[in-house]
Amino acid sequence: MTHEEILQVLKDSGALLEGHFILTSGLHSGQYIEKFRILEQPRYTEMLCKEIAGMYKNDKITAVAGPMTGGIIISYETARQLGVKSIFTERVEGKMKFRRGFTLSPSDNVLIVEDIITTGGSVKGVIEAVKSCGAKIAGLSCLVDRSNGEAKFDVPFNPLLVMNVVNYEPDECPLCKSGSVPVKPGSTNK
Repeated sequence: MTHEEILQVLKDSGALLEGHFILTSGLHSGQYIEKFRILEQPRYTEMLCKEIAGMYKNDKITAVAGPMTGGIIISYETARQLGVKSIFTERVEGKMKFRRGFTLSPSDNVLIVEDIITTGGSVKGVIEAVKSCGAKIAGLSCLVDRSNGEAKFDVPFNPLLVMNVVNYEPDECPLCKSGSVPVKPGSTNK
């Protein structure tokens, strides 16, 4: 899929929102991607995860891992496309951990996936969890990198779509200064 086709999926699904938002990171933005408008529609999820799987089809992936919540769906569908197992991390006392009997070994070659990356904090936790098991990491992918190139990782990073979205520190937000009241979509309550 081309950049334009992926962007069109965001628009067609109703995932790309315009307004004044407080992101999970605490930053403010005039754009928000409501990933669940994509994830609630299996055809869009399958279409985008097929693109991710295609980038790694020759890498002998043995597992796909993602962070709870949206990363679970991306992990599952990408793993299904690759014919491997899907696992996910959960935040336990502030750190991403594998629970529910999920295990990896040094013989595993793991693809890490995420829905939307703004700061990269959640996937950095997944990277650490995979490394703590001794497994290899083939790469990291996501539906949308909205970090403006700010999120850096010590593994190969191949997002489906890179969006240059302006984010603001709350004290410097011009939307707030103009009197606009931000809303906090999503439900992580960080």
